[in-house]
Amino acid sequence: MSEARDIALVVDLDGTLVQTDLLIESAFALARERPHHLLRMPGWLKRGKATLKDEIASRARLDVAHLPYNRELVDFLTEEKRAGRRIVLATAANHRYADQVAAHLDLFDDVLASDSRTNLSGEDKLAAIRELLGDAPFDYAADHDDDRAIWAAARETILVGAKPATDRWASSETRVGRRIERPQAGIRTWVKAMRLYQWSKNLLIFVPLLASHELLNGGTLVAGILAFIAYGVLASSVYLLNDLVDLADDRRHPNKRHRPFASGTLPVAHGVAAIPVLLLIAAVISVFLPPLFGAVLAIYYIVTLAYSMGLKRLALIDVLTLAILYTLRLIAGGAATGIPLSFWLLALSMSLFLSLAMAKRCAELILVQSGQTSGGGRGYAASDIEALRSLGTAAGYASVVILALYINSPDITNHYLHPVYIWLLCPVVLYWISRIWLKTMRREMTDDPIVFAARDTGSRICILLGVVIVIAAAL
Repeated sequence: MSEARDIALVVDLDGTLVQTDLLIESAFALARERPHHLLRMPGWLKRGKATLKDEIASRARLDVAHLPYNRELVDFLTEEKRAGRRIVLATAANHRYADQVAAHLDLFDDVLASDSRTNLSGEDKLAAIRELLGDAPFDYAADHDDDRAIWAAARETILVGAKPATDRWASSETRVGRRIERPQAGIRTWVKAMRLYQWSKNLLIFVPLLASHELLNGGTLVAGILAFIAYGVLASSVYLLNDLVDLADDRRHPNKRHRPFASGTLPVAHGVAAIPVLLLIAAVISVFLPPLFGAVLAIYYIVTLAYSMGLKRLALIDVLTLAILYTLRLIAGGAATGIPLSFWLLALSMSLFLSLAMAKRCAELILVQSGQTSGGGRGYAASDIEALRSLGTAAGYASVVILALYINSPDITNHYLHPVYIWLLCPVVLYWISRIWLKTMRREMTDDPIVFAARDTGSRICILLGVVIVIAAAL
């Protein structure tokens, strides 16, 4: 044991000490903070990977205090440090980030990292280790096949979350002294990352079918189902992108820090690879639907990108954008099925979903007020809660007024045999809006209001009553 303490322990950073890739994270941080610099990345890469990393690191900040560290490895390094062992951080990540990580953990005696000239990986990393330690033996902790040359030169190998093939090679070609696991991403992890539960919001696509009494029409129903799937797949790609852009904020949030990318359970590189695949699937499905649906889908994606990259940080613009995104689901349903949407439905949608968007922001601000999270870069302060509550409840009740005006209009007789029954919707919607806001102010609104409604018993009853009332009025 004392012999091992005299041997330097060299530790990799990406995928080993931290369960993420700092180059990918910093690229998304740059996209968030200075998106115009993304156009310069191909030029930087053309000058070499070291230049790319250095240029990004000089412009994008990473919150190293909240990175997903491998706690088992950190605990092991802490024990070794207390025993007096020399520990070296050797990484292909840029030296700015490596130095910040080393300063935060206070475990490393030396730091070897990439600079503007050298991308410190593979043989270059081994040469840097040899230059630092000379011919002295060392142990090496890492996770990737790129580290084989260093493992082969090391006295002892420490495998950190290595793939089975890498583990087999290391077992046969090196002396494996320790294995440290990291969380593995399975189907459930992907389901969580893609937020399949959020697909419930896409049920809004079927509202035009319900309102026009075409829900049981085979052709329109199939078109609605295809639109639902396409929208869901596209939305999942947006969720992945949004989570990659918002990594720093999510890690400081009491609930969002458990998301797969933020926690390091799912490698960020996998998310980058999955996004274009999901976009392709959505595009293929849209081919089987009217061109107008494809146009609406494209508009939704563009607006969502704009929201993720900046609009969500602008007070009031953010909630208006959310209301538009909800309403686009209704428009998509009409475009996919060929059902024209009435002015009344669109007006009701904008007013109702503006109220729900404000409820979502209020719920977040209540967490800020209680000190459970920071503002997360949003354009609000905790003092805005009362204003948002007033605006949100007003918008919600305005939707009931719009519904009442529709019931009193000549248009309703074209769709319902017993339009008087539709009046029963007014108290149901009034109750539901009031319930949403009551839950919000009680700090019980922990999710998107639409997703909350799908899980909340009271909301389910309101939805069921609404469907029954509409059917009764149509018969």
